[in-house]
Amino acid sequence: MSHLPPAFILGTGRCGSTLVHELIARHPATGFVTNLDDLGIRQGNAQQLTLWRRLPAAVSEKGRARLAPSEGYRVLAREVSPALVDPAQDPTAGDLTPWLEERLHAFVDKRLGGLDSAEIFLHKFTGWPRAQLIAAAFPQARFVHIVRDGRAVANSWLQMDWWKGHLGPQGWHFGPLPDHLEQEWDRAGRTQPALAAIAWRMLVDRHEECAAELGEQWLTVRYEDVLEDSRTHLTRILEHIGLTWTEAFEAGISRYTLSPGRKAAYLKDLSAEQVAGIEALIGPQLARYGYA
Repeated sequence: MSHLPPAFILGTGRCGSTLVHELIARHPATGFVTNLDDLGIRQGNAQQLTLWRRLPAAVSEKGRARLAPSEGYRVLAREVSPALVDPAQDPTAGDLTPWLEERLHAFVDKRLGGLDSAEIFLHKFTGWPRAQLIAAAFPQARFVHIVRDGRAVANSWLQMDWWKGHLGPQGWHFGPLPDHLEQEWDRAGRTQPALAAIAWRMLVDRHEECAAELGEQWLTVRYEDVLEDSRTHLTRILEHIGLTWTEAFEAGISRYTLSPGRKAAYLKDLSAEQVAGIEALIGPQLARYGYA
């Protein structure tokens, strides 16, 4: 079977990309990494995908024994390279060696092998987009950037047990701050809410740079818009990656209840002063994406 170019769901983390990834993975034409694959359990991988698509959305809930699509960082480290897993800066085409390109292609081919209905490999990355490196390896790849209100993302990061911002930029996930952002953090009092906002800004700016380079291969979708009008925006994503809305896909996503939910929870979880400080740091980015 001939395959479509691979598709990658990208986002900062805590931005709704997990939900969007799972929704698109409900399409029977997609092949993807599962959390069992990530743990080294690949026997019957086609059966894993088929079983997951038959189960309710609750089987994907985090914090419990589950079967779900995965970012697969452990299996990527084993089969591709740790350089793709936790880079200190965004990897570019200059980081793609022939050895790494060969391993990336082998990784994708292995996940599509044995999947009779799969037309496209679907994967998700959060944090740095990694898009320039991926596009160098797969020149026709498609990218979907899921963006969420930076105030909500910063608030959510501060509540995660994996957030390492309390260690400062020398110990967190994203490498050193550029000088101008280090200075802005100083002016903001070097607080954790300010650092989380700066991280969102840094990652979103980098996604925008990749978007400018990749042109029609790139699609940006607001998470809040998916919740408000899922039919329109999931259709946009499917068409961008080369798929169509089908009855099987509609049956799969009907297992989910999409609601704006905690869209403005940051107003309760953060003080008014902290929210104002975040807005001072990321105001232009919020405006570009239409956030009030």
